[in-house]
Amino acid sequence: MNNEREIKGQPIIEVVNLTKIFGPKPNKILPLLKEGYNRSEIQEKTRHVVALHNLSFSVLQGEIFVLMGLSGCGKSTLLRCINRLIHPTTGAIRLEGEDIAKASEEHMRDIRRHRMGMVFQSFALLPHRSVLDNVRFGLDIQGVPPEEQIRKAQEALDLVGLTGYERSYPDQLSGGMKQRVGLARALASSPDILLMDEAFSALDPLIRRDMQNELLDLQDRLEKTIIFVTHDLDEALKLGSRIALMKAGEIIQIGTPEEILIQPENEYVERFVEDVDLSRVLTAKDVMKIPDPMIHVTSGPRVALRMMKEAGISSIFVVAKNRELKGIITAEDALSACKQNQSLQDIISDDIISISLDTPVAEIIPVIADSRLPIAVINEEKRLKGVIVRGSVLAALGRTRCDEP
Repeated sequence: MNNEREIKGQPIIEVVNLTKIFGPKPNKILPLLKEGYNRSEIQEKTRHVVALHNLSFSVLQGEIFVLMGLSGCGKSTLLRCINRLIHPTTGAIRLEGEDIAKASEEHMRDIRRHRMGMVFQSFALLPHRSVLDNVRFGLDIQGVPPEEQIRKAQEALDLVGLTGYERSYPDQLSGGMKQRVGLARALASSPDILLMDEAFSALDPLIRRDMQNELLDLQDRLEKTIIFVTHDLDEALKLGSRIALMKAGEIIQIGTPEEILIQPENEYVERFVEDVDLSRVLTAKDVMKIPDPMIHVTSGPRVALRMMKEAGISSIFVVAKNRELKGIITAEDALSACKQNQSLQDIISDDIISISLDTPVAEIIPVIADSRLPIAVINEEKRLKGVIVRGSVLAALGRTRCDEP
């Protein structure tokens, strides 16, 4: 059973019982699959290759859905089935309800031109065309007027940070810049969906990280639906809203990065992720404690002292209406205020460290190591959502699969 967590958004693509068999008579192989023959047995017996077997999943509007697995697992074949560069043997591929597995070639060409953009690992740039002309190439095929082609191509180049390189040629660009041109070309037609097949795999590690960050920045601005193929687990964890881990033409588990790491469904998934640094995946919301107790700004220092004593803590966060964070007070300051007849407002310190819910644990560790006070976790409205102490971080990082019942 695939482990999918609810994420905001409506399905834009639904894949239902998808199977792809390569060979001269694929439909005659289907009964063998129903009888329980595995991939290797079918290949040895019939010389047919079961590339994909009975896949079902949905891709939500505005998410980065990552297809991940080792070479030969079927992830690129699946991507090409989704845009019908490869025709599936059986099953449905619904694009906002329409089964494009049954669409005519002419209709599919129209979908590829206007609704789905493709970014390849090999860049696929035309060497005799300038950067601008490479980006506008797809628009030219669509029959878009030349002036509009130039405008849309320029907007796409601006988006990917290549302003000023319009007249350059591919052989004058670095690998990362070439990939930006490929991304700009895909974006120029304003597609609803971006299909990215090992798009960054050919790049040097530093450039690859830069391109991953560029893609995340673009996604924040454009909110495209992206299906991203990779064999790199770290890349999948960094980019994916959800990840589909594949093996031998089947999907083994679907989940968020945290779910894949913390709740592996079987031994294969567990082995796949066993060497991952959890601090790079877990965020503040995963390791924070409920901010209880906390004290309202209108209370007094004696109430603060009592609450700290009952909870066994030496500091407490101060909030206003709707948990808006105002600061922190320590037991020492509260005791001093009682002796000097001061109010709570007189001793509130705003010299606190606050972080967002999505701050990675890897960034939290050095901060909390140097802080004598807890860290406040706040949302965009500066409302206190949680508290982080050293113990909660260590406990989260120390969780292992064997801890589960």
